[in-house]
Amino acid sequence: MDKLKKIKLEKALTFLEPGPLLLVTTFDGKKNNVMTISWSMPMDFAGHFALCTGPWNYSFGALNKTKECVLCVPGADLLKTAVQIGMVSGEDTDKFKKFHLAAFPAACVKAPLLGGCVACVECTVERYLQAYGIFVLQAVQAWQNMSCADPRLVHAVGDGTFRADGEKFNFRRLMKAKLPPGL
Repeated sequence: MDKLKKIKLEKALTFLEPGPLLLVTTFDGKKNNVMTISWSMPMDFAGHFALCTGPWNYSFGALNKTKECVLCVPGADLLKTAVQIGMVSGEDTDKFKKFHLAAFPAACVKAPLLGGCVACVECTVERYLQAYGIFVLQAVQAWQNMSCADPRLVHAVGDGTFRADGEKFNFRRLMKAKLPPGL
């Protein structure tokens, strides 16, 4: 029989943290910036994503102003750097210089692609839901890095610990009727 233990509600997020950890790049018209974020989620198969942030993050201003960003998915090899990026503000720190990050031009937005990541998804902002701090994004171009050093996705647990993807289970045949063509 299961042995259930009551926990604090604050601990619940450690089981539901959506992940993967993201590095979100922006360009405010003067400089590139990058922030680390773990609160995001896909909304549909049409490339809509939700990203949760607010005025406490320096990148929030650029997202509101330019209405675009790039969602960069770091692999496990970039985890320590991703955590360090999240510990400083782009307001007073050039994170690209400090962390030796490679910025590459995106095809559809002014925010840069980030070298070394598993994937980068260029997005435009469709809407900001202020009551919840949620940006609704529309993907406009996606890139996969086929030479990523460690392509395991990293998931924040929410308590300062992280998990990297492990074994992969393939149920594509079973789910074929639910998957969109080409996926």
